[in-house]
Amino acid sequence: MKIRTAAFAGLALATLAGCKTQGDLVVDEGVGITALRTACPAVGIPDYTGDVTLFSPAGSVTSDAIDVTASMTDVRSTCDESGERIYAQASFIVFAQRRNTSGARTVQLPYFASVIRGGNAVVSKRIGTVTLEFPDGQARASATGSGGAFIDKAEATLPDDIRERITRKRKAGQADAAVDPLADPAVRAAVSRASFELLVGFQLTQDQLGYNVTR
Repeated sequence: MKIRTAAFAGLALATLAGCKTQGDLVVDEGVGITALRTACPAVGIPDYTGDVTLFSPAGSVTSDAIDVTASMTDVRSTCDESGERIYAQASFIVFAQRRNTSGARTVQLPYFASVIRGGNAVVSKRIGTVTLEFPDGQARASATGSGGAFIDKAEATLPDDIRERITRKRKAGQADAAVDPLADPAVRAAVSRASFELLVGFQLTQDQLGYNVTR
């Protein structure tokens, strides 16, 4: 799944001698990573789910039958990781445009908020609705929406032994001094298990998703 993320705290591995910026390898006093990922989930919109097109009549997919188009944007996240359960929330703005501006109109669009673990395992999914109000004579409307979820902090935290293997300082000249810890399958798998994403997007029908993919 390709994802446009609003924020992602990963493990940046660099080999710049003497550099001590966060995420870099430090080689002057032994090698190690100076900062680790946060337990908060990355937030974003999966590809092809950030736009929706409504047609009139329904079932037609020609350009002259486009009724309403809407896009989800400006995704922002908040995260409280102070307790045993992390609460993360993603907020967003929906901008929409309609073809026929005659009369006031209300359009409701369903959206989802899903928690994904390890890049492909769906932990939870909730459906919400964003309501767009078009005044008479106006072609554009906007609305805000949000979705949140709880995540077990223990599951989003790297085990102590994995953390030690990643952050352990190695003296220059040691056999593993320049080896990326993530090259170890066990380390890579542990990082994946502890990685969560909070994804939001329009709840599309198969036809709507197909249209987004092929347009």
